[in-house]
Amino acid sequence: MADVTVSTKNQIVIPRDAREALQIKPGDKLAVVVRGERVVILQKPKSPHAAIRGLARKKYPRGYLKEERQSWD
Repeated sequence: MADVTVSTKNQIVIPRDAREALQIKPGDKLAVVVRGERVVILQKPKSPHAAIRGLARKKYPRGYLKEERQSWD
């Protein structure tokens, strides 16, 4: 964890160790999420589709999504 200071232009500098750990380079997009009284800065995925690929495979049994969609009719 590192301390940062908000400038008069409401900007902060992301510490070097954090930039290096996430391999953030100038021009990269970041997402800022407010959760209650906390602010979380996340590296925005270059491909949102690729970022979520495979998430549902482990949570839902085979055929679950097909059955769920059919129940909507």
